[in-house]
Amino acid sequence: MNNNKIKKLKILTILSYIILAITTPVVNAVEATGGDPLSAINNLSNFIFEIVQAVGVIMVLFGVVQFGLALKSHDPSQRANSVFTIVGGLIIAFAKTILTTIIG
Repeated sequence: MNNNKIKKLKILTILSYIILAITTPVVNAVEATGGDPLSAINNLSNFIFEIVQAVGVIMVLFGVVQFGLALKSHDPSQRANSVFTIVGGLIIAFAKTILTTIIG
């Protein structure tokens, strides 16, 4: 076999593993909810929003630490960056609330 066929086979194998990794939890979630796919999708959506919210909270905490270090070092550009990080983290943390408010 030449190198191109081996690379294509490796890519195909990796893609099949990715598809399997994605579909298996979805199928298990549908089976756990008694076969109702809408509740499984809602549960998956809530889970993803919880992960996003956790990332937002981590960003806020990181921004607060950055702001404290900026105050200590008297660096105005680092202070501005830390404020942007805090605001961005808050927007990410409350993304679900913001989206439900906008959509209605």
